Amino acid sequence: MKIAFVGKGGSGKTTLSSLFIRHLAANEAHVIAIDADINQHLGAALGLDEAEAAALPAMGAHLPLIKDHLRGTNPRIASAETMIKTTPPGEGSRLLRVREDNPIFDACARTVRLDDGDIRLMATGPFTESDLGVACYHSKVGAVELCLNHLVDGPDEYVVVDMTAGSDSFASGMFTRFDMTFLVAEPTRKGVSVYRQYKEYARDFGVTLKVVGNKVQGPDDLDFLRAEVGDDLLIGVGHSDWVRSMEKGRPSRFELLEADNRMALQSLQDAAEDSYELRDWERYTRQMVHFHLKNAESWGNEKTGADLAAQVDPSFVLGEQLAEATVPAPA
Repeated sequence: MKIAFVGKGGSGKTTLSSLFIRHLAANEAHVIAIDADINQHLGAALGLDEAEAAALPAMGAHLPLIKDHLRGTNPRIASAETMIKTTPPGEGSRLLRVREDNPIFDACARTVRLDDGDIRLMATGPFTESDLGVACYHSKVGAVELCLNHLVDGPDEYVVVDMTAGSDSFASGMFTRFDMTFLVAEPTRKGVSVYRQYKEYARDFGVTLKVVGNKVQGPDDLDFLRAEVGDDLLIGVGHSDWVRSMEKGRPSRFELLEADNRMALQSLQDAAEDSYELRDWERYTRQMVHFHLKNAESWGNEKTGADLAAQVDPSFVLGEQLAEATVPAPA
């Protein structure tokens, strides 16, 4: 399953996504975690020290390799230079699988050992001031989007993305790439305003959205969230001494996380697994094409000097049935 954690800065989404990743690893799931937030804190939340987190390879720096690998032998893509972040796969494209080894994972992923299992961690790389214009979402988050567009995942496989709840993910269609989106919201007016914006953007695209109330201090906070977001509220999470100790650099074993918080994480996993039954690969592929054509017309054709609509393979549908069919990686 592909899972997104979104929310405004300070909502605690990175902390919650890291706890969810630890929980999945403890349940022996196969996990790829991707830090696609402007603030690159997921590595630290998973226990990496400052030097280890800084040493994570930046996906944006490996964009040429990513494009070249995913292009494969797709005859509709003349060169890697004509691929943009929304380029969809087609016949001959190389697809990614959670459990495989490939040149992209070799270059961009690092294994992180948690208490109860290993996960793969990938990161867009730190954002500089010069990145915060158009280039940022082409070279950094764009690398994540390309990988998601070419990913085939099955049951008991999780790709968990910690990402910004910004308008850029809506322009490219990245928000439609997930089986489940957990929106982390504090029980405040500002917290639920992000939910309303996301809900409005996602309304026409069949996005499965659940709200995780964070920093909930009692029934009044839950009542507030329930009144504001209705049935989209999945669960509320309160204070955690375990998390506070971790943030002080004194982490305990994950099995010592408070029982109510372990139950909350299981509720997230249950909701994610329920979403697996709803996945519609034809809709995913159709939405990929929709946003690719939109981006091609608005900026991609001019930027690349090519007609990017020609990259669309009208007979191709992404899906698990393609997991066994593969294009060999270059020697």
